[in-house]
Amino acid sequence: MADLTPIESLVLQSMKELGATSDEKKKTADDIAKKCNRPKSMINNALVSLSQKGVVKRVAREKASGYYVSATA
Repeated sequence: MADLTPIESLVLQSMKELGATSDEKKKTADDIAKKCNRPKSMINNALVSLSQKGVVKRVAREKASGYYVSATA
């Protein structure tokens, strides 16, 4: 797996704890920010970076995008 920053590691761990491990169980950035107790902008930046690294999958939806941990993480 690619080297992760501390905030990326925190986001990834929080997503696993929230159960965001498949498309059916995806979580929004708001859900993850509440779990991490960090600003949503910081979480969004980490999610973009994680999705570029292939660790997290992003699913565009009508309101808020959903995110889940990819099978390779």
